[in-house]
Amino acid sequence: MRPNLLILCAVVAATWCVNAGAAPPVGELDVRMGSGGTPCFTVFQKDERRFGAPEFRSISVSEVTPAGKALMWAMSIPPQRPFLVTFRLCIPYAGRLPVLPKTTALPLQPGKVYETLIEITPPMLSSAPRAYRARFCLSAKAGGTVQLHTLSGAAFEGKGRAGCSG
Repeated sequence: MRPNLLILCAVVAATWCVNAGAAPPVGELDVRMGSGGTPCFTVFQKDERRFGAPEFRSISVSEVTPAGKALMWAMSIPPQRPFLVTFRLCIPYAGRLPVLPKTTALPLQPGKVYETLIEITPPMLSSAPRAYRARFCLSAKAGGTVQLHTLSGAAFEGKGRAGCSG
């Protein structure tokens, strides 16, 4: 075997080994302002088209602080009651399905950073997300209304959170 081909084979094998042990991918969650002025959560249409609608298992919303995360609300679906999360279905903060197990929702406040995580049944495709996550904040507007801001990039880690003031 030629030395260049041997090196190429070694690099390909090493890359495969690194990727084989990598953490499962986490998809980006779509956060929108739902009816009643509360955030709601769903998958992006591009992900649904690429991977299909994921089977919902649970959702949690936590406040993100320098000290860690504090749970604000969570809801889960019993295994015998699966449903698909589609782009058109937006799961509202605090849920509206009294038959599902959930925690009491604490009020979301302007100026704070929140993280939402939707866990799903593992998809068939290994490249498909195993969960969906987003960070967002609310800002107060005149008249007592709030505006939603989705955080990404440096703002995802809490840096440069323009628009998140209370």
